[in-house]
Amino acid sequence: MHGSTTIWKLYNSLLRIAIDEFGVIVESGEIFYTAKEPWKLRLYLCDESFIDIYYSVKGKYSYHWNRVLIHNEIYRHDNAPHMRWKDIPTFPKHFHNSSEENVISSHLSDNPESALREFLSFVARRLKEGNK
Repeated sequence: MHGSTTIWKLYNSLLRIAIDEFGVIVESGEIFYTAKEPWKLRLYLCDESFIDIYYSVKGKYSYHWNRVLIHNEIYRHDNAPHMRWKDIPTFPKHFHNSSEENVISSHLSDNPESALREFLSFVARRLKEGNK
């Protein structure tokens, strides 16, 4: 139970940052659960897309911006050690840049709060550029 409480607290902290600091683009958010365990945090954005944030007690993470229904794009930083990306310099960290197949290095912070701010800043820039 200690691990799930830690993840729940993290998701709540990240949700507060998203709403308080990025309210221009983040309309709302909620924590999804599997059974009684916090599974992921979902942030709903002003362009009707969403971001799913996942953390595990073992250190796995994912910041996934799903824009498939708007522009057929996804943007995701994660550290899943997929062997097909083993040649990426920051492996296992990597970034899916607009599609599952276009994968480059990820320099996202290892600190969850900093990583969220970096990712939401990226999202805000993309939205300002005109929803490319």
